[in-house]
Amino acid sequence: MCNRIKVLMAVCVAVVCPAISSAQQPYSTYPYTGQISFDIAKVPFSRFGSYMVFSQTRNEAHAQVSPGVYLRNMHGGAHDVFRLELLVAGSPVLFKIDASPTVLHLQAETGSVDICMPKDDQVRLRGEGVSLRLITESNTLAVPYGNDRWEINNYPHEKYMIWPIAGGLEVNAPWNGTGNDHVLATFVPSENSRRFEGEIDTYESVWTHRPVLGNFDSSVSAVKREYQKWLQRMPEVSSEYGAGAELAAYVNWASVVAPSGFLKRPAMLMSKNWMDRVWSWDHCFNAMALAYKDPELAWGQFELPFDNQEVHGALPDSIQDSSRQFNFTKPPIHGWALSWMIENGGYRDPKHLGMIYEQLSRWTNWFFKYRDSNGDGFPEYNHGNDSGWDNSTALLSGVPVEAPDLDSFLILQMEALSSVAQTLGKDQEARVWKTRSEQLLTRMLDKFWKGDHFVAFRAEDNAAIESDSLLLYLPIILGKQLPAQVREKLVAGLMRQGRFRTSHGFSSEALASKYYTPDGYWRGPIWAPTTMILAEGLDSAGEHQLATNLREDFCKMVQQNGMSENFNAITGEGLRDPAYTWTSSVYLIFAHQLWEERHARNN
Repeated sequence: MCNRIKVLMAVCVAVVCPAISSAQQPYSTYPYTGQISFDIAKVPFSRFGSYMVFSQTRNEAHAQVSPGVYLRNMHGGAHDVFRLELLVAGSPVLFKIDASPTVLHLQAETGSVDICMPKDDQVRLRGEGVSLRLITESNTLAVPYGNDRWEINNYPHEKYMIWPIAGGLEVNAPWNGTGNDHVLATFVPSENSRRFEGEIDTYESVWTHRPVLGNFDSSVSAVKREYQKWLQRMPEVSSEYGAGAELAAYVNWASVVAPSGFLKRPAMLMSKNWMDRVWSWDHCFNAMALAYKDPELAWGQFELPFDNQEVHGALPDSIQDSSRQFNFTKPPIHGWALSWMIENGGYRDPKHLGMIYEQLSRWTNWFFKYRDSNGDGFPEYNHGNDSGWDNSTALLSGVPVEAPDLDSFLILQMEALSSVAQTLGKDQEARVWKTRSEQLLTRMLDKFWKGDHFVAFRAEDNAAIESDSLLLYLPIILGKQLPAQVREKLVAGLMRQGRFRTSHGFSSEALASKYYTPDGYWRGPIWAPTTMILAEGLDSAGEHQLATNLREDFCKMVQQNGMSENFNAITGEGLRDPAYTWTSSVYLIFAHQLWEERHARNN
């Protein structure tokens, strides 16, 4: 992942789910309800399609006057728009926060404010017994717009129209000749009812007037119906893992933004905290989780980087609506992910396979043509970011690096291309891909396997790199394509006591390594994508019980500690971004696989 922000946040997400009755069996099917609450300091309040999000800042400067609730926006990268205050008699008051998938509730001693997002570009507000003040935190220009409406120009980003539906709107925005010294916009209750209602609309250029459709309660009901339809498309899980599945389903739903700019389709961002974009391997896990019951949205997630594939075949490292970045790229897990999606979600039709075949071919050939500096036939990583393991110790001694995980992914990708080509009637091309895949496997084992473990090589001088990184065990994804003795040694190395395996999963760096760091990014913590790759690899290698145990341990850890970017390997504590979609997606996949396994066993 490209230079992720190194911010440590405690991530024990508060989730309230319906209690499981004693009559329910541990592996009975869990009924999604949508009845959860969560902490917006960790899990943002938003909705499917919206770039707007409400979050609670950890900025201590605001602690004396408010909990620091912000309306933020993801366009062009996450940025603050308004800070929210509740007022009584013109003075800020403290308030408690309760968030559900459909309503954000701010409760002060004398009154409250409810917030709902009925559309992706619209926020509805309702208050009683208090006023609600919006304070701009960045460059803004406030312009009166007819009767009671104000346009807030949040340059260089988007615009907002704010207006009262009931009660009043008071705006303090002194003009200094070139702009506003500050902007304070306050929704105030009417004297008779002590209530107010208001709306915030966001847009790029011109606001189009639209009538108010229904009251606040009807807006909430509409969002609830929409969210229930989303829940119906979630994979089946057991009651044991239902609480985590409720949160995972919300995190994924709320992380989707509408098509805009370089995002050609509805796009599930990695987070609406600060990991506010799509990276070109993270997206695969989101697509896989959706493939069970929402195949078209899943396919859209898979295609997002390919929509931005450059002329030589490379995929961008990351994409957001306003930019795409090609300085790095990501590992080619796409053939493996495609094969998994075909097995679990269909996509055997010419429409889907014809679309992806040429794209995946160009992506595969790019590695051999443009990422093989010494011409030995083994593609290379030019940086840890290219591997997805930003600071892995496998790249400590210099770059470019030839690594066995990269070859393993390409072996599976060429195998997938062979299968797709055969389905499309391209028999000659299918044979070529199959041959290339088999030849790379033979050559990889000959060079990288050292009797009981894999090593990487520095391409410049062909020097072997000994590392205690878990990255060197990812070739287990090849499963039974590996010789039996190689599989056995890999599994033994993974499971050796005191090395990688903990009660929560596999640490990304060996626990005894001098580089191991509990919050060391790819030098210690547990990550969802590598956990899934290893679980699938163990299954493919015939180690089904080890794979099942790994899935169970991961689900227990995540259900306890939230949908964090990664986790302390020893304690299971959530680390970094606390609402990360590849974690929620892998949780849903694992919980569903465990449900399938128990369901099949009981029937």
